[in-house]
Amino acid sequence: MKSVYAILLCMTSVAVAQTSVTHAPFGKLPSGATAEIYTISNPEVKMRITTYGARVVSLDTKDRTGKMAGIVLGYDNVADYVADPKSYFGSVPGRYANRIALGKFSLEGKSYQLPINNTPNSLHGGTDGFASRNWIGHVIANGVEFTLVSPDGDQGYPGKLTAHVRYTLDGDTVKLQYSATTDAPTIVNLTNHAYFNLAGDGTPSILGEELTIDADKYTPIDPTSIPLGPLEPVAGTPFDFRTPHTIGSRINDTDTQLKNGAGYDHNFVLTGKSGVLHPAAKIYDPSTGRVLLVKTTEPGVQFYSGNFLDGTLPSRNGGKYQYRSGLCLETQHYPDSPNHPAYPTTELKPGQFYHSETTWTFTTQK
Repeated sequence: MKSVYAILLCMTSVAVAQTSVTHAPFGKLPSGATAEIYTISNPEVKMRITTYGARVVSLDTKDRTGKMAGIVLGYDNVADYVADPKSYFGSVPGRYANRIALGKFSLEGKSYQLPINNTPNSLHGGTDGFASRNWIGHVIANGVEFTLVSPDGDQGYPGKLTAHVRYTLDGDTVKLQYSATTDAPTIVNLTNHAYFNLAGDGTPSILGEELTIDADKYTPIDPTSIPLGPLEPVAGTPFDFRTPHTIGSRINDTDTQLKNGAGYDHNFVLTGKSGVLHPAAKIYDPSTGRVLLVKTTEPGVQFYSGNFLDGTLPSRNGGKYQYRSGLCLETQHYPDSPNHPAYPTTELKPGQFYHSETTWTFTTQK
């Protein structure tokens, strides 16, 4: 008779074997370096991630009939990503994801100027941010870890920052873990910029998908998408997703905030405790039955409804990515936090350890 230990060891081996990780070349970059692509898969989920921007290239999940299909927007070669510096498909932007007003901030009495790449502001780390870097990848248990060293002064940011992003797969759940250390005071805000379409990559619109966001407040923005400052209640506004609403049901309402964002492109203040994994958002696609549940340790989530997809970017099925054919749920600290002392801080000092975690769980419902 097998010992209990032997049985448990056998069970553990089977569980680990269900998730496989492979990697291969993904193409040459203008620098001459080779981007690599990693495939993490099990019977429930198949995900491909490239070293270029530490980005999710594709993500396949099951619909209610058990059919697998891709549900994130992207390209099948690295050259198309290099040629598209504006969509940030699937990438990890940084050093500071989202916007910083006028590209300016002060830290410990010193002023810093960042590149202006989203006039008049700095967006996603600047003109040459983390999304356009070739990270170093290596296989870990059930996933991949990517590492990037950003030198002092990189894009105007102070301090040498060493950043890590881990993608792991456990059953129907993808776990994203971000960490960083610095040798001088700096700011950091990391997220993933995947564009989801649960009806399937290449489907023309996400407006029929039902969205829930676990937030009773949000940060209204000015016409340049910078937070005005105060947190405002979502109650009585098109930003109230505390109960499920289709994305398209109120997106064309006469509302100053929808006008400022050209639709939804706003940070929602999550009700869960920051630093502890808590619900952030849920998407349900009635046509396929796919469900995405997002949890995070972050205090906010940026809901972006694909307002600047304009039908010019090539889709992997041979067509074009249409207006609002993908949505983003970027778990994060708030935009422009360094210029809003009342917001949760994004400062990182030597000896401190930046850590953030987000999970994507994929299920179906009838």
